[in-house]
Amino acid sequence: MSKTVKRPTAGVRPSCYIPARLEERRTRARILRQERRRKPDKPDDFVTYEDSDSEEETPAQQHQVLSTSFNFVDYVRSRESDLREERSVDPAYASRHILTHDMFKETPISLGNINKVFCSQWLSNRQVVFGTKCNKLMVYDVNTRKVDAIPTLPNNRGASPDTQCGIHACQINPSHSLLATGARHSADIAFYRLPTLDPLCIGENGHRDWVFDMCWLDDQFLVSCSRDTKVALWRINEETMEFPTISKEGEEQETVPTYAHVNPVSVKECRGAQKIRALCFNKEYREIALLSLNGYMHLFNAETFAQKLSRKLPNCQENVCIACQTNGLYAVGCRSYTLLLDPRTLQAVKKVASRYSGCGIRSASFQGNILTIGTGLGMLMFYDIRAGKYLESQTSASRTVVLKASRGYVAQFPEEEIDNFQQIKYTPAIYTHCYDSSGIRLFTAGGPLPATLIGNYAGIWQ
Repeated sequence: MSKTVKRPTAGVRPSCYIPARLEERRTRARILRQERRRKPDKPDDFVTYEDSDSEEETPAQQHQVLSTSFNFVDYVRSRESDLREERSVDPAYASRHILTHDMFKETPISLGNINKVFCSQWLSNRQVVFGTKCNKLMVYDVNTRKVDAIPTLPNNRGASPDTQCGIHACQINPSHSLLATGARHSADIAFYRLPTLDPLCIGENGHRDWVFDMCWLDDQFLVSCSRDTKVALWRINEETMEFPTISKEGEEQETVPTYAHVNPVSVKECRGAQKIRALCFNKEYREIALLSLNGYMHLFNAETFAQKLSRKLPNCQENVCIACQTNGLYAVGCRSYTLLLDPRTLQAVKKVASRYSGCGIRSASFQGNILTIGTGLGMLMFYDIRAGKYLESQTSASRTVVLKASRGYVAQFPEEEIDNFQQIKYTPAIYTHCYDSSGIRLFTAGGPLPATLIGNYAGIWQ
């Protein structure tokens, strides 16, 4: 969890300098080597070997190990005292520990008659912003447990019922100064200042159909994708924007917030795509990965904004979500499994089969080496990339970690579906989930999976 290179306060060696630790370290390494050398029933197609398996540590390495404390108390004391010691902490350890020890407890959130939550982001350590299918942008306060509505931004073209289908994406730029999300019309993008959520501008003329996803390349550039198979590049620079002026009479009557109207820097047709459903930015390889509903993966160069390649995914049905790890590994959610892809070749590294057949993967994200998977059956599953298996509980033997969501809210639905609805146990689909900055709180939300059902679900796990 933590590493602190201790310096002696008295004498020559620090308090953690215990030679017996070396023997314990050798014993653990020997057991690990024996596990790796054990022949599996089905040999792997690709195996790596570490050079250090047969080598003893040098005296300098042994001294470094003995001088390093892995005790979290030493880390906290060193930080509080502002000592000049080299120290680090693994932020993913906290969420892993909470998950494996069954410490996550759900607090359901009542959203009234709101219909299906599609996207979410943590604004701060106490506020979560999310967008819904009924075109509402909401902010939930964890401390007060209140939900506030943020006004959506209309464009200059006027109302059009055909372009109102919900807010499918919301993203915060790296410096946490801007929020990009869907506007009042689903083909536009609204930008808000943070932390005040004041409207800044609205992006127009980039798409003709619903915007399904977006991602920030840096603090100014944003990429969006749509059902019209277009990919748009936007630049948000407040210094170059033209804001409308309000007359003095208008200012006396009412203070109306103003916002600018911007056009995309570039719009590209994604060749070989049909209805682009999701995208993500791969920082390691400087590329934009897009997922289309016809089962293809497309790559764009993030620096030139040119399409590099397209690849057909193997037996990929209902692929609606994509996530990217820090080292570049892709995860694509499908109907009954999650596909892990090598970013260099887009070859399938592994098919992570779902523990529940036909559940449908609706959302995916990486938290360190843990892949969090939201399903259409109201469950969250956690896959350990390093171990190559689902995260196992430490409190119950031979049981994997699964978080089961509460029922949520379901409104009226067509009469012809009443019989079918009563015959099955209803569970909401988890369309979105996100960790806070500490990794010890998780927001999950969604609603009924059938398009004809109206309802919602939201909860905080902490």
